[in-house]
Amino acid sequence: MFALEERYDFVTIDKFIIMTNHIHAIIILDGSAGASPRPTLSDIICAYKSLTTQSCNIITKCIGRQIFQNSFYDRVITNEEGYFEVCQYIDENVRKWQNDEYYK
Repeated sequence: MFALEERYDFVTIDKFIIMTNHIHAIIILDGSAGASPRPTLSDIICAYKSLTTQSCNIITKCIGRQIFQNSFYDRVITNEEGYFEVCQYIDENVRKWQNDEYYK
């Protein structure tokens, strides 16, 4: 996901899927000490959206086009069971996409 792991050394992209109109990802933030103030998840997502939009706009020659909504939805995974639920949701989302209300 746009080299986020290289940009932020405390970030690991564990699992992700890029869908037609949205993205699902498990982003692990290493809890060890680092730069202060440390970038937040919002900062990381903002950087991803910005870099991706810039690249897409250059490739398509549509400078200034917005490709992401302003907000995002997050869920904190607190245990192994929650982790496996999210992994399963990501895997099943692809198979169920044609039945989704936002499918076009």
